[in-house]
Amino acid sequence: MIIRKAEFLISAVNKDQYPDMGLPEIAFAGKSNVGKSSMINALLNRRNLARVSSEPGKTQTLNFYNINDEFNFVDLPGYGYAKVSKAEQAKWADMIETFLHGRKELKEVILLVDMRHEPGKNDLMMYDWIRSFGFTGYIIATKADKLSRSQQIKSMDVIKKTMQVKDTGLIYPFSSTSKQGLEEVWDLFNSIINLQK
Repeated sequence: MIIRKAEFLISAVNKDQYPDMGLPEIAFAGKSNVGKSSMINALLNRRNLARVSSEPGKTQTLNFYNINDEFNFVDLPGYGYAKVSKAEQAKWADMIETFLHGRKELKEVILLVDMRHEPGKNDLMMYDWIRSFGFTGYIIATKADKLSRSQQIKSMDVIKKTMQVKDTGLIYPFSSTSKQGLEEVWDLFNSIINLQK
């Protein structure tokens, strides 16, 4: 994928703020600090387009990014961070539900999980939620560079079993550091929204 243009569009809290461009969108969900921003930066070959924070729970909005004036990425707020109040969590859930339910441009929601750990209760809930909205159930397993190839294979099996993923082909190992999985993930996106190479 040749990235000619990549820009941050808007941080939205409600649907009145969503970009009205009519472009296909792919959204990324995952718990706080799973590496969504790092992955977006790695995919777009930009260092700081998506702001990476060492502070979990920093993304509290829907962050829209436009690529080549062809499609948008949407970074959803990270979940499962203990310091976020129950009221904030409820607000977050409403915001996500409104987006997932009513956004006609949204073609796919992809869940990111940290490959080094067994998926937790929040990951399972989010995955079930994504699938309940009719999305396929793709998973990007981040931080793959922290594991050897044999550990990665074991981890993929654990993710598949824990999350009841119907096919290992729906799970993509990825590292924003080593760029492992970069081409495969772009191929996936191309199949979702039929991008021009």
